[in-house]
Amino acid sequence: LEEYLGVHLFVRQIRAVELNRKGAMYYPVLRDALDRISDATDLVVSDRLSTTLTVQVYSTFTIRWLLPRLAEFQRTHPNLQVRLHTSQDDVNFEQDDIDLAIMIGLASNAQLHYTHLFDCELFPVCSAQYLEDHSELNDPAELGGHPILQVYPSAGDWHVWLDAQGVDADVVPESGLQFESYDVALSSAAQGMGIGLGQQPYVAKDLAVGSLVELFPGRRVKNPNAWYLVGRHEKADLPKIQAFRRWLLDEVVKDNSLVGLVLR
Repeated sequence: LEEYLGVHLFVRQIRAVELNRKGAMYYPVLRDALDRISDATDLVVSDRLSTTLTVQVYSTFTIRWLLPRLAEFQRTHPNLQVRLHTSQDDVNFEQDDIDLAIMIGLASNAQLHYTHLFDCELFPVCSAQYLEDHSELNDPAELGGHPILQVYPSAGDWHVWLDAQGVDADVVPESGLQFESYDVALSSAAQGMGIGLGQQPYVAKDLAVGSLVELFPGRRVKNPNAWYLVGRHEKADLPKIQAFRRWLLDEVVKDNSLVGLVLR
């Protein structure tokens, strides 16, 4: 090191070697740098060998789509343990100890690896009884007189649908009940509390059993956001992440409610 730098770092005595002034200045910096390299190496190696896969998912997606299917993944991958973390917020991969996230949005961060899962559509839904009680509701412009159920973390969704229908400012989604998640909003709609906004894959079961009905058939609008599996580029080829990605894509393809929304 001394030869490379062209400076003396040690005081050499007959039976001892000690750091000189420059060596004493240099040592703590090198020590910290080498410790950080060692810690990062341990992290990468342990992550590659780890059998725990931490996945962050929105609560509605977890309850209404992922959980009914997850047992099959555990059955076919008994050596992997999935640890679900539910949140309405998107992952901050710089700070959060998360391997993957299933999220809706845009593939806009060049630092992350995106796998497209499916597109989705927006469309108003309500209970069959609510529709029967308000059979005069035939035009989106008439929604202003009805309670609209809004999911405030996704406040733009209603506006996307209304703008596509050419509905003016008389319909204000923020004037109705506000909910944290789509699951609560759609459950409230099924109980006749008002009109919610549906999208895939949240409402497939409700529509099939009749607890929700589509209010304006033929007026679905493509959501500008799509569903992705997201993670760090450097982790994309880890065996546990590849296994989960393959399984998830297979499940998406098998879902009949997503026909025409999967890019293949």
